[in-house]
Amino acid sequence: MLSVTPIPAFSDNYIWLLRQDTSPDVCVVDPGDAGPVLQVLEREKLHLANVLITHHHPDHTGGLPELIERYGPHVTGPHNPQIEGIDERVGEGDTCRIMGRRFVVMDVPGHTLDHIAFFTAGIPPLLFCGDTLFSAGCGRLFEGTPEQMHRSLQALGQLPDDTLVFAAHEYTLANLRFAAAADPNNPDVAAALSDTQRARDLNRPTLPSTLGREKRINPFLRCADPGVRAAAAAHGGTDTDQATLATLRAWKDSF
Repeated sequence: MLSVTPIPAFSDNYIWLLRQDTSPDVCVVDPGDAGPVLQVLEREKLHLANVLITHHHPDHTGGLPELIERYGPHVTGPHNPQIEGIDERVGEGDTCRIMGRRFVVMDVPGHTLDHIAFFTAGIPPLLFCGDTLFSAGCGRLFEGTPEQMHRSLQALGQLPDDTLVFAAHEYTLANLRFAAAADPNNPDVAAALSDTQRARDLNRPTLPSTLGREKRINPFLRCADPGVRAAAAAHGGTDTDQATLATLRAWKDSF
């Protein structure tokens, strides 16, 4: 069995740790800081065999040099020469095998142009989506366009509803507060906001989510919904799903 646990980093990052009970070899996803990873590896006597990178931002790559020096893991990441230390550069449709599971790579630009996600089918399916898809939100458009982000989110939305969504940040509570404004008549958003507040009051992670849940509560996956369009209309264009996403993202940036 493959288990996935969060290693908290910085103020709100999660570095995901993949492991099997039968082996000390593990994988981490987006190690922006080596320190927390090293603490877990040393405390639990684990060996870092693999690293997955979703995009080039330093809060996702900053720990690579130290981890490579200490453990020499095989690093898989996007086709971006700006990221040093990658052994295997991958893109849309490529596959890699991690901890006995076959992962398929998806190009999901929008937050950055080099952004990729890693998906593995199975029971349950797992998605490591970096900063493209958050619970109840999506990443800021630092490099890509609303059209690119819309295509990326639509592609992720085609994955099975029981897919576990391992986003890279604990943004759920703030995202749901925005979702309550952007999708005000959605009872699923109201229930999720209450549940999330209780979890955060206990300092519990709100991730992973599931893709089915995100389709019910995430306004960026619900751009065609009449209620979302009506709420967004006062903040910009909503004549297409792409225009609605652009409006939602600009609204969220200043929310």
